[in-house]
Amino acid sequence: MIQLKNAEQISAMQKAGKITAEALVLAGEAVKPGITTKHLDDIIRHHIEKSGARPSFLGYGGFPASACISVNDEVIHGIPSKDVVLQDGDIVKVDVGAFIGGYHGDSARTFAVGNISDEAKRLIRVTEESFWQGLKKLEIGARLGDVGAAIEGHVKENGYSVVRKYVGHGVGRNLHESPDVPNYGTPGRGQRLCAGMTLAIEPMVCTGTSEVHELANGWTVVTNDGGLAAHYENSVALTENGIIVLTKV
Repeated sequence: MIQLKNAEQISAMQKAGKITAEALVLAGEAVKPGITTKHLDDIIRHHIEKSGARPSFLGYGGFPASACISVNDEVIHGIPSKDVVLQDGDIVKVDVGAFIGGYHGDSARTFAVGNISDEAKRLIRVTEESFWQGLKKLEIGARLGDVGAAIEGHVKENGYSVVRKYVGHGVGRNLHESPDVPNYGTPGRGQRLCAGMTLAIEPMVCTGTSEVHELANGWTVVTNDGGLAAHYENSVALTENGIIVLTKV
């Protein structure tokens, strides 16, 4: 069942979203060749806990860290490690959640490590653009298929593919709520959108095939062909007065 939020609840979600966004900014500022993904995770956890919140991902389903940090062909759910050292030319996806006041924030970005290829820069840019293209379709009375079709349409126009096995989701008192928010769809189809919906919209975009698989660690998802992947996510609220991006500084 979809859990609609009132103005007071959305305000509480903005607090969680702000802490989430701040942690992402700090992580992005720290990204450089030679640091470990564990170091990034430590920065994120410190900021979230210092802010009076707790990391949404830590212990979620048994996940062992405060953030999902995925490098190059890793799409999502990468486990931070002191043994994973970022190299010049890598791209790193950082997915963060913070829980405070009974609500979660959830957001992700893809960062360049040092000097990256033009193709990697373009992938990161197109992935972010696809999020905003989808957001333009988020309005009362529209359908989730409108949002997904806009995301995938922009991605395909640029020669890339969207991951279909994993999708966005509702967010609120629980980190994952109904409805699912696919990054593909048919205009005019799917769940009708209404005021009070709070959604985590998160395009996951690949340079090659959209087919992915999970590694033996039970978490990390990688592209089947070894191609690069990028990820961009914000938690948003749909209100009678328009859209609120909850995960912003």
